[in-house]
This record gives sequence, C-alpha cells and structure tokens, in this order.
Amino acid sequence: MKHIKAPAALTMAPYNQRELKLNGFSVVESCTHTVNNKGAMYLEEHMLLFVKQGVNILKDGKTEFVVRKNEMVFLKKATLVEYHKTGDADQDNLYISLMFFLKDEFLQDFIKMANIKSVHTEERVRILVKPVNERLLRFFESIEPYFNEPENIDAGLIKIKMLELLYDLAGTDKNLFQQLLQMKQPVRTEIPEVMEKNYTSPVSLTELAYLSGRSLASFRRDFQAIYNMAPSQWIRNKRLDKAKEVLENTSMAVSDICYTLGFENPAHFSRIFKEHFGYPPSNLRQQQA
Repeated sequence: MKHIKAPAALTMAPYNQRELKLNGFSVVESCTHTVNNKGAMYLEEHMLLFVKQGVNILKDGKTEFVVRKNEMVFLKKATLVEYHKTGDADQDNLYISLMFFLKDEFLQDFIKMANIKSVHTEERVRILVKPVNERLLRFFESIEPYFNEPENIDAGLIKIKMLELLYDLAGTDKNLFQQLLQMKQPVRTEIPEVMEKNYTSPVSLTELAYLSGRSLASFRRDFQAIYNMAPSQWIRNKRLDKAKEVLENTSMAVSDICYTLGFENPAHFSRIFKEHFGYPPSNLRQQQA
C-alpha cells in the first residue's frame, strides 16, 4: 500500500482537505461520504485525531486503534499509520474528523509556558483511545467556523486556540498528560525493536534516533555496535530480503510490493533488487507462472 506524508499531502490533490496552518502546527479537516476509505500515511509531526462522525480504524504495526464518534487518539511523529474510514450509515455515510498536527517546537514552548516539570520515567506510556469530554467537544466545535474563511483569521488567534487545546489535553487525565510529555523525548527503546518496526517507513536517521530515545550520536554508535553497518545499508538489505520473501510466497504485484516496503518506485526497486540478488524481481514471477 502506497503511503502519503502527513500533513503536507492531505491538502493537495486528490485529498484537498481544508487546513488551518501556522508555524508550529496545522489543523486538517476531513469531511467525506464514504463506506470504505483505506490508505496509509506517514506522520511527519505529532497527531491528535478527533472523530466527530463515523469511525476511523488506525493500525500502527500490529497495534490497532478504533476511534469512534466523539473519541480521540494521540500518536507521535515518525509513525507509519494505516487508516480505514467508515461513514455513519444513519447520516448518508458521513465521516468527519479533525487532525491536529503539532511540531516539537510548539510542544516545547507550551511545556515552558505552562511551567510543566518533566517527570522522567523508563515506562512507556500506553497509547489509548480516549472519549472526548464536554470541555474538549466545545473546543472542537469552536474551531470549525475557522475553516470557512481561514485567510481572514488572525494567526495569533489560531495560536491561542492551539494553546487552549494543549491546556485542555493536559487537564483531561494523567495518561494523556504523560503521553504529551513523552512526545518531546520518547522512552529509551532497544534499537532492534525500533528497526524491525520502522524499516518500511520513510524515516530519517534523526527520526530513528528520536524513536529509540537517543541522541543522533548515541544512535549511530549503538547501531554500529549491534549491526556493524550503516542504518541505510541495513534498511536497504532488510527491505530487499523481505521483498524476495513476498515474491516467492505470494502473488502480490511487483508494484504493490515496491510501495508496501518503502521503495521509491518500481523502476528503482527492480534496479537495486537485481544489483543485490543478480536477477530482477520479474524472474521470480516468471518462475511462478
């Protein structure tokens, strides 16, 4: 399944979703009539998803989050998420959601402004789907009119609204508050776990270091000690080995394998596959035939 990068791609064709944007964050509205809308997106920024109508099923690896009407979930950046949107059958299959994308700098500014003291913990905060309380519901409703004329909304007002959202989230419950703090610096995680989960994602070295809870220098050093090769080489080899396995054991199209495993395009995939194994992926398809 080919993925898009969010939030950037969401406001371009063919999605053309409405957006409020300021340096540090953006809010994207999804409003559609759908029975079965599936896809995948790579989160370049932290995302809070609020579903107003319908259901959105998100998959992060083997973990699934079912977000129903008036529920929300908070996911960190550098995550590849599959989604499955279903509209409300009683409302002509209407699906409506708001996606709040927050950059690290904006979160850090909020933490300083609110004088929040980070509490270091080695335990990873569990990500949970949360019901939206009345206070947050009123906030989400107050945002909606801004999408009708975003060019006439003062940037300072939008920033105040986003800070209001973070204050409301921090006051919702302890779990969500701790999750918010861990967005800044995730809990230290074993590098093999991070790599196995993210080798098909378009992650940068800096993002892999972030996901492992390390500085870039520490990540490079620890990775070299474990694998004795550069991360880019390991990812390339891992993707190619997986591609060969899928080609040998399934009837999936070469182009689908290419995009599912994170290669740029079928031509690039075929070229480096041949360089690695000595023959193009089409040879395996011919053998199966």
